[in-house]
Amino acid sequence: MTEVKSGDTVRIHYTGTLNDGTVFDSSDGRDPLEFTVGSGQIIPGLDKAIPGMTPGDKKTVPVPADEAYGPHHPEGVTEIPRGDIPADIPLETGIMLQMSTPDGRQIPVTVTDVTEEKVTIDANHQLAGKDLTFNIELVEIA
Repeated sequence: MTEVKSGDTVRIHYTGTLNDGTVFDSSDGRDPLEFTVGSGQIIPGLDKAIPGMTPGDKKTVPVPADEAYGPHHPEGVTEIPRGDIPADIPLETGIMLQMSTPDGRQIPVTVTDVTEEKVTIDANHQLAGKDLTFNIELVEIA
């Protein structure tokens, strides 16, 4: 049977969990995830676990934070005066917003705290700083 190598396009089913067992993403009930191995389309720790697999293979892949979404950077957390945010923008803890950088790029941020005076936002990826585990099944090499 053919083994996956870098540059192959593959389709996998997966379930991603945190260390406490909480599922943060899964392809369950959806089409398998399709990507090209070694192309940087998925997190590095998962990408490097695919070569050598054959269709039908299943494995559990622990992925440390530095091979997933990287460390949580404290400088990504910012407090903004409440009055600087337009009144029509709904603000509650956990809501995701898009902000514009001075050069016009859009970046996603998560509201982590709201008071009458300030809003705290976090530009880190929600999984930054977290070790992850993936249960994967190679469905096919396309």
